[in-house]
Amino acid sequence: MTKATDMSSQERLRNSGLRPTRQRVALADLIFAKGDRHLTVEELHEEAVAAGVPVSLATVYNTLHQFTEAGMIRVLAVESAKTYFDTNVSDHHHFFIEGQNEVLDIPVSNIQIDNLPEPPEGMEISHVDVVIRLRRKSER
Repeated sequence: MTKATDMSSQERLRNSGLRPTRQRVALADLIFAKGDRHLTVEELHEEAVAAGVPVSLATVYNTLHQFTEAGMIRVLAVESAKTYFDTNVSDHHHFFIEGQNEVLDIPVSNIQIDNLPEPPEGMEISHVDVVIRLRRKSER
């Protein structure tokens, strides 16, 4: 079986049920070329512009949401002003460094979650996201 990191962007898109348009392929190339990472719509748009990919901010936004719906990436809401997209779709948690807007992965094995509430009737828990906020220690 081919690892996800070995797949071309076209294969990745097809395997996710998305048509590999020129813009989707170009954005997927940018997103997955650097391995697992967290990025915002604005950051990906800046990378696309720098790489000479003619794409609007709205197209980047729509494409990231299409990739999310297709299971290629996942949404990570760590603050109300920004949404991050995570290329690592495995179960894991995050550190968020306040003031630097940096997100770091925490392996799921490093956190134990017990005593979750019973979900409402007809619902089930699909996953739990833990975001631990960090800040630099103040010097005294």
